Amino acid sequence: MKISNLLRIAWKAIQRNSMRAFLTMLGIIIGVAAVIAMISIGQGSKQSIQSQISGMGSNMITIRPSSNVMGGPRMDNTSVQTLTEQDLIALQKQMVFINALSPSVFSRGQVINGPYNWSTTMQGVNPEYFTIRGWALKDGVLFTKQDVKLAAKVCLIGQTVQHNLFSDGEDGIGKSIRFKKIPFKIIGVMSKKGENAFGQDQDDVILAPISTVQKRILSTIYYQTIFASAVNENAIENAATEIQQILRTSHKLQKGTDDDFTVRTQAELINTFSATSRTLTILLTVIAGISLIVGGIGIMNIMYVSVTERTKEIGLRMSLGARGIDILLQFLIEAVMISITGGIIGVVLGITATKLVTYFMHWPTLITQSSILVSFLVCFVTGVFFGYYPALKASKLNPIEALRYE
Repeated sequence: MKISNLLRIAWKAIQRNSMRAFLTMLGIIIGVAAVIAMISIGQGSKQSIQSQISGMGSNMITIRPSSNVMGGPRMDNTSVQTLTEQDLIALQKQMVFINALSPSVFSRGQVINGPYNWSTTMQGVNPEYFTIRGWALKDGVLFTKQDVKLAAKVCLIGQTVQHNLFSDGEDGIGKSIRFKKIPFKIIGVMSKKGENAFGQDQDDVILAPISTVQKRILSTIYYQTIFASAVNENAIENAATEIQQILRTSHKLQKGTDDDFTVRTQAELINTFSATSRTLTILLTVIAGISLIVGGIGIMNIMYVSVTERTKEIGLRMSLGARGIDILLQFLIEAVMISITGGIIGVVLGITATKLVTYFMHWPTLITQSSILVSFLVCFVTGVFFGYYPALKASKLNPIEALRYE
């Protein structure tokens, strides 16, 4: 029997019991929609995290003091003092895979502008910091190496600080603000950076020459962080290794002694967050996939019922010359059609649900072609797997006994 005839017969059989077929499809519809929505949310989250971390500086390497020092109590990293100007000089003299370096210190406190005040962070950096972070100015000018040398009381502000210290329409450039009772002149406003991967507002910051913050705010000679930028993305690992070797020599660490600093690359952050996101996506997808199994069991159940109801029809077809393979294909195609139709509806529902999640909840989502193709493939396999046994039972019926069936 031609496949086209089998398709027509299967479609008519589904139409005769359209409501029953639709209820059978529900498990498949819900399963496919859930799988697409979960994969889209997971992929969107992964892409968003990668974008946010790359926005912090795609080639950026972060060096911090380490609290994992043997023989003493564990301290917070910001309290450990192991990075100094000598380390920065050593890195500048010997660097091959690094094209920019900037030490950093920070202090949190109240900033005041007349009747306005705001609790924020003042970060001391070098001019190279803006190149490393890929952070551009919105208005004004950057401070210079001369400002760092003179410990000038100038600063740049993020847009969150600007919004909270000045009335609408006022950029604040040229105005003086006070941070911990020390006046600073605003010379520029940074472009909007948004939240980072940790949910912190990157625009809620005041940036000043590092020497100014060290001498006038913190009274320290130590660095809390050193930011570095590799010459290109392919050199990140070599740059990290180079930094480790230079700092071990600078700190006179013996072979076998633990580092008193940590070196972290953006690639490590991306891999960590991506692994977490991937695990969560797999977990949610497996849970959603259970609906597909339930839907498949529903297809098997309804096909067994269909075979029982149409036993006489099967016997009649066999008596007129239909072979066992024709009967097998007829019921198998019917099961696959139910499964794929449910899959199509599920894909539409899943895409719609994903769009609604993005619109109402503002979650990052990414609908991929692979998730849709995989859903259709799963639907086809589900139809074949759960429809085969009822179809096989139908194909092995004895024509004479089938015609006598009541």
